[in-house]
Parts: sequence; structure tokens; C-alpha cells
Amino acid sequence: MNSLRQLTGVEMAASSSKRLLIVNPRGFCAGVERAIEVVDRLLETNGSPLFVRKEIVHNKAVVEDFRSRGVIFVDELDEVPDGGMVVFSAHGIAPAVRQDATNRHLRAIDATCPLVTKVHNEVVRNVEENRHMLLIGHAGHDEVLGTMGEAPGRITLITSVEDVAGLDFPSDAELALTTQTTLSVDETREIVTALRERYPKLVEPRKSDICYATQNRQDAVKVLLAEGIGHLLVVGSQSSSNSRRLCEVAENLGVSATLIDGPEDIVPDNLTSLATIGLTAGASAPEHLVQAVVEYLSKEGWLAEELVTLQEDVRFSLPPEILGNKQD
Repeated sequence: MNSLRQLTGVEMAASSSKRLLIVNPRGFCAGVERAIEVVDRLLETNGSPLFVRKEIVHNKAVVEDFRSRGVIFVDELDEVPDGGMVVFSAHGIAPAVRQDATNRHLRAIDATCPLVTKVHNEVVRNVEENRHMLLIGHAGHDEVLGTMGEAPGRITLITSVEDVAGLDFPSDAELALTTQTTLSVDETREIVTALRERYPKLVEPRKSDICYATQNRQDAVKVLLAEGIGHLLVVGSQSSSNSRRLCEVAENLGVSATLIDGPEDIVPDNLTSLATIGLTAGASAPEHLVQAVVEYLSKEGWLAEELVTLQEDVRFSLPPEILGNKQD
């Protein structure tokens, strides 16, 4: 839109207006794009009602849009009629849920993010190799529930350094580590360090389990902070773990932050004394909400400038059922 333009460093330095720095990358990650496209295509080909277990992604606007188009979000599969079609959300499911769908002859389409599937596979492999799993994550999060369901009785949730101190495994125990994908490297660092010190034989994933998009968006926020912003606005819903983490990144570095679903959540009087504010969006927040915020703030006198820290080109293929080549 016209209010959004990319400026050179000289132009940015010369600007005397109130500055709104909009960072890129922001918003939808490849896993979210994939999950949303799954539901979009099923609505086009099968119509409604279409059942989705849990929120397809953790964003209020996305969920409400799908609900208005005939999607029925359910907490458990017993709310889906026998033989009905159901989509599993991007956050992953426990094997018991998948088996329940099979037992009830549901037509299940799995929209789990491939990066979450990677974590599930790590759990299965390590348990098969007789290691007990340690999962760093947030209790009750959909992703955590699905991951822990891969190894009931063989996986322990770690939420803090204090949890590490409370573990009763011997120092030479065969343990393996995995992480909820939507955490931040900063918030897991102390926990990982404590685990390494206590358990020298700890097996860690060859590549970090933290999602590339989660990390990229957190790194981009740090670039915004280096530009001297006085406040950070994060477009995202309270249910979005990675969106809340973006606020925490700023706050941990001394800059206040507000999580907003859209322009209706902005209190202009709280920003009037600031020369520069930053704007980003969580990995489940659609771009049209970002642009709505930009338009609103532009009318309030903020000059919008885009700050690009890197270009993302990650894409995930759709499930075979969606592509029309389902394999038996």
C-alpha cells in the first residue's frame, strides 16, 4: 500500500517525521501457509461443514474467517460425525488421536508443520534407542501435548531451570533433548546449559528444533531495537506462543512491547511521545492485519518504512491427499 515504502539509510536518517519501522521477515511462516492452504483447498473441493481439530493456527482472525466459511473447530474427535472429514492442526497430534480417527473411519488430513513432525520423529527414534526424552516447552500448548503423546511415560517436560534441578535421573543417564519449535533461543539457553552440565551424555538434535521462522523473527526484532525504537507492536493473538516470544525479546532488552490482534487494540495516546516505533507480526498473523495497522498509524502521522533483515524462501509441499496423489 502507498503508506509503506522502503527507504535508504540516508533517507531514514534524514526523516524528521514520527517513524514506524516495519521489519521483514514477519508474519506467516511456511508451516502456517501450508496449513491454511490445506483448509482453503478442502473448502473449495468439499465445501462445508469441514471439521478442524483445535485451531488450525493460533490466530484469532484466521480462525474467525474460517469459521465464517463453514469450518467447525473441535477440541476432540468425538465431536466429529463418524465417517466425517477432519483436519489436524499445524501443531501436531499424539498417535492416540490418529488411531482414534482410524478407528472411527474419519477422513483425516494432517496439516502438521513438517518441522513439528521432525521433533516427533526425534522422540520416536530416541525412545527406540532406549533414551528417556526431555522436552523443553510450555505446559498445555497444543504442540507440547502432541509431542508428549509420542512417548507416554518416556518423556519429561522441562519448563524452567528449576525443573532441571528437580530431575531425579542419575548423571550418567541415557537422556535425549528436544524443544518446542516456537520457543526462543534466548529463553531455552539457560535450561540447555543446566541440562548439559548435569547430564554430560545428553543427546541433542543435530539441528536446533526451534523453527527457522521463529528465530528469524526474533533476530529481526533485535535489529529493530538497534534502530532505537521506543516501543514494539507485535501483530498476533494471545494464543500464539511465537508472537508472545517476540514481545519478550524486546522486553528482555529493555524496550516495551504490545501484542495486538489489529489496529483496534492500539492506544494512540501511549505512542505520542515516541519518535520511533517498531512493528512486526508473529508466524501465524496474516499480512492484511499488518497492513491495517500500518494504514491506521499512517493516519495518525507515522511515516512507515520497511526494514528488511533477510529474505525467506522456505516452502513446504502439501499433504498427498490435497495434491490428489494419496498413497495407500
